[in-house]
Formats: sequence, C-alpha cells, structure tokens
Amino acid sequence: MGGLEEDFAEFYAAYRDGCVRAVLAAVGDAALAEDLVAEAFARAWASWSKVSRHPAPQAWVVRTAYNTHVSWWRRRRREVRLDGHDAAAGVDVDAGVDAKVLAALRRLPARQRDVVVLRIFLDLDTQATARVLDIAEGTVRAHLSRAVASLRELLATVDVQKDGR
Repeated sequence: MGGLEEDFAEFYAAYRDGCVRAVLAAVGDAALAEDLVAEAFARAWASWSKVSRHPAPQAWVVRTAYNTHVSWWRRRRREVRLDGHDAAAGVDVDAGVDAKVLAALRRLPARQRDVVVLRIFLDLDTQATARVLDIAEGTVRAHLSRAVASLRELLATVDVQKDGR
C-alpha cells in the first residue's frame, strides 16, 4: 500500500464511526447516515491530496455528507413525509447515541446542531469549528451554550413525560 493509501486508510479507520454519529445527529436515520458518510469518504479519497491538508479532514467529510444530503433532499423534497421528522428512525444501538438525544438534536436550529456535532461528536476545538463553519469563535461559543441549554430543556421534558410528572 502506498503512502497516500495508507494515510487515507488510517484516517478512515480513525474517524468513520465519529463521522457516522455526527451525520446521524443531523439526518436521524442510521442507514442514510452511513450512506452519506460512505459517499463523503469516497469523495475524500478522490481528493485526498487536498483533503488531507484540511485543518479538520473529519469535519470536511461531515460537511460533504451534509451537502450530499441537502442535494438528495432537494431532489426528493416533494416525496418526503414531514410527520415525525424529529424522530430518530432506525437508530443502531451501536451508533453510540441515545435515540432521545438524537431526537432532541434534530429539534435544534441547524447552526446550533452543526456546532454541537463538530464540538462534541468530532471533538474539534472552538477555533477549528469556527473555521469549518466560517463563523467567529464567539459565535461558536454562543451557539454551543444555547444548544446545551435547549438540549437540557428538551431532554428534561422527555424524562418528565416518561415519568408522568
């Protein structure tokens, strides 16, 4: 195996599962998340000499998967049913993310969800997250703070409804 191939194989092994979890948080469907990430990794391999120099290649993969999903959704938007859109469909237990957390994440505004995914799921620092999303570092911190507060509220509501209190 050549240097580029070995480098990409190591990258894939290290970040595939994290990227799937990150995309799963956005799309709510485990099979779709895996398909989108597979497509994004294929595109990363095709441009590996460029992608490998990206400050956060795993964020590049997640962003590419998001963009692929948007393109897919635009082509099929008239066919997509909207009822139950915040439910996490087909969540794989091994995905490492609780279905209630995924449903709560799907209810966040898109930018807050993106920040949570990049900061928490992919463990990027504030500076890298800001560069990937092309926003200021203070904006990243503000979105993360708001997202965490909203998630606390949403998850507390789920627990209260489950307990019947």
